[in-house]
Amino acid sequence: MNEPLLNISKAFIGDDFDDFLREEKIYEEVSAIALKRVLSWQLQQAMKAQKITRTEMAQRMHTSRSTVNRLLDQNDASVTLATLAKASAAVGLPLKIELAHQR
Repeated sequence: MNEPLLNISKAFIGDDFDDFLREEKIYEEVSAIALKRVLSWQLQQAMKAQKITRTEMAQRMHTSRSTVNRLLDQNDASVTLATLAKASAAVGLPLKIELAHQR
């Protein structure tokens, strides 16, 4: 009855989640999707606060509604910097992109 309830490999104890993702060789993909989800959510919140429809957003960005749909799709990480810049200008919020040192 003194057996552990879970058999956890000691190799992963103390490692952080980023290390695990790197070992699985999916860190960059997962990070890109997470960042896109945050950006999509922020844009949707700004649009909602300003009562901007997707059609109006496309007009403000001088692009198609399908581009706006892709921009707001949290699972589509293939967005360009130019599209992000147009979107931030369309909602009147600055876009800040920077490289950061890892913790």
